[in-house]
Amino acid sequence: MELQERTLGQWLEHWAKQTPDKEYIVYSDRNLRFTWKVFNERVDRMAKGMLSIGIRKGTHVGIWATNVPDWLTFLYAGAKIGAVLVTVNTNYKQSELEYLVQDADLHTLCITEGVFDGSYIDMVYAMLPELKEQQRGYLRSNRFPKMKNIVYIGQEKHRGMYNTAELLLLGENIDDAALDKAKQNIDCHDVVNMQYTSGTTGFPKGVMLTHHNITNNGYFTGEGMGFTADDKLCCCVPLFHCFGVVLASMNVLTHGCVQVMVERFDPLVVLASIHKERCTALYGVPTMFIAELNHPMFDMFDLSSLRTGIMAGSLCPEEVMRAVTERMHITYITSVYGLTESSPGMTHSTLADSFETRCTTVGHEYPFTEVKVINPETGKECPDGEQGEMCCRGYLVMKGYYKRPVETAEVIDANGWLHSGDLGIKDANGNYRITSRIKDMIIRGGENIYPREIEDFLYKKDGIKDIQVVGIPSKKYGEEVGAFIILHDGVKMTDDEVRDYCRGQIARHKIPKYIFFVNSFPLTGSGKIRKFKLRDQGIQLLKEQGLQP
Repeated sequence: MELQERTLGQWLEHWAKQTPDKEYIVYSDRNLRFTWKVFNERVDRMAKGMLSIGIRKGTHVGIWATNVPDWLTFLYAGAKIGAVLVTVNTNYKQSELEYLVQDADLHTLCITEGVFDGSYIDMVYAMLPELKEQQRGYLRSNRFPKMKNIVYIGQEKHRGMYNTAELLLLGENIDDAALDKAKQNIDCHDVVNMQYTSGTTGFPKGVMLTHHNITNNGYFTGEGMGFTADDKLCCCVPLFHCFGVVLASMNVLTHGCVQVMVERFDPLVVLASIHKERCTALYGVPTMFIAELNHPMFDMFDLSSLRTGIMAGSLCPEEVMRAVTERMHITYITSVYGLTESSPGMTHSTLADSFETRCTTVGHEYPFTEVKVINPETGKECPDGEQGEMCCRGYLVMKGYYKRPVETAEVIDANGWLHSGDLGIKDANGNYRITSRIKDMIIRGGENIYPREIEDFLYKKDGIKDIQVVGIPSKKYGEEVGAFIILHDGVKMTDDEVRDYCRGQIARHKIPKYIFFVNSFPLTGSGKIRKFKLRDQGIQLLKEQGLQP
């Protein structure tokens, strides 16, 4: 194995030339199928369409959509002309959307209708009321001066927006020479994808990932599972996360196999897709696998074609991994540990590992990657068996946080080591176990949630004097959001009032499930809040209420 130097566009063109008529992307539920050649041609038309509306090398293009058929079209089209695709979490609400658009300096935003509890179209019009009064391509926004285009992913027409068909038509009127010229200026070390994450501190930041970062991480992920061009991967994890766009899509791209897509997670569609397409691999966070295993129609589907997959995104319960192996025929279920800043895979259990190792550890470091456990107090490497901070160095480390050199320097030290904020242990066999987190980030069903963001939002509610947010253990999601609230004197408030204040303003998964009204917070001797004590307090309060977290 060796590090690959191809860009995303070069990988796509490689397979379009080598296996032009082989299926590449399949939506089994609607029998929509693209061969490598046909998809590459669509990407080229879209790339020229993007050029026609002013997108150039370095332009930031947002995509706010579930796993729709043209999600990957926009990714690869942007990659071919040097644009940076900025992924937008499909659960975002108004304030989160506006924060990202401003912070990321978006030039173009591509959207769908929205998800079941929110219209993206309405939110975009609320953010950019000028769209209803100005001609497409001539957007002038006072609040968002860098935003120039909104593209609706679909056939419907909306005032002030392009749609997919119009963009493809514009592309047909651009000479191929313009695309060829743009492609010549692309380097594998250019930023191609930007994903927003809270990281270990602060508000969401744009993680800048290069072609080199993500194609190699995807390639080595596939190598660890023995992927070949004959494999078919069922991808039901969201593309706006590294799990979907890197571990799944880049694995498929670098191995020339088939990506069987599920637009929005539905256990029945997943099971049916595996059965119909004879998928050999399946990815998911633990809650997805649990939903599939417990579906009442589970036994109707033949899953015997499955052989491998990845369970990741949160700590993977051993009993779930065993059930997946025994009942879903995924003999070689593996796990990946990492973070967006590491593209994302830092460690991976592979086919060569024993079942016990794959169940109880997150494996060993990726190829061409250094991983070590560092004592957070001394900065020295911990001996085997001693807990410390997980750190890595190599091709996988992000280029940095967008416009944030200080925050970048806080997580990537002078020697190039990326500090994860997670605590782990290396065993005598060179495998790693993740034990805890230094920081107080919550991981709910694979979604990273930073408490500070929710705290700052709820501080604005009248009547709240102080608030602390922590993760409360959950069998289903790994963790749930718990909010401990101190009210101003004389104020009365209910759980529902707090949740109603959140609805429509922050993403559903960030709305606290558990709300505790308290008189004080546990403090250290120096006056710092002891969040782990709040977590314990929350567990005890729920038990007293007869609730099992």
